Amino acid sequence: MFFNLECPGCVSRGVPFLKRLGAVHGDKVRTLLVHTSYGHRLLERDEVVPTLVRFANDYARLIMPVALDLSGDLARAWGVEGTPHTYVFDASGDLQRSLFGSQDNARTRIEYLLEELTSGVA
Repeated sequence: MFFNLECPGCVSRGVPFLKRLGAVHGDKVRTLLVHTSYGHRLLERDEVVPTLVRFANDYARLIMPVALDLSGDLARAWGVEGTPHTYVFDASGDLQRSLFGSQDNARTRIEYLLEELTSGVA
C-alpha cells in the first residue's frame, strides 16, 4: 500500500487494515507499505525518517516492511491515484487489483479478493 503520514485515511484506516490483513491471513499473504510524497509535501529524508520510524515502531507497531519513496517517482511509475492506494498480487506475482482509497467498499473488495486468492492455500 502506498501511504503518507499526512493522509488521515491512511493512518486511521488504511495502515491498520493492512496490518490486520497480515494478522488474519498469516503466511498466506505478504504486506508492504510504501511511504510516498506523491500528492503530499515533498520533504527531505531527515524530515521524514524519524517520524516514520516512530510511527512504525511506537504507534502502529508494524511488523511489515516500510519502503520510502521520497520523490514520489515510484508512486507515479505505479500509477498511484493518491493515498492510500493498494495493489494486490497473486502468488505468481500477477496484479489482481488496484484500489485507491480506504473506504469500506475498497476494504471489503480487498477482503473478498484475498479470501478467493488464499482459499486452499496451505
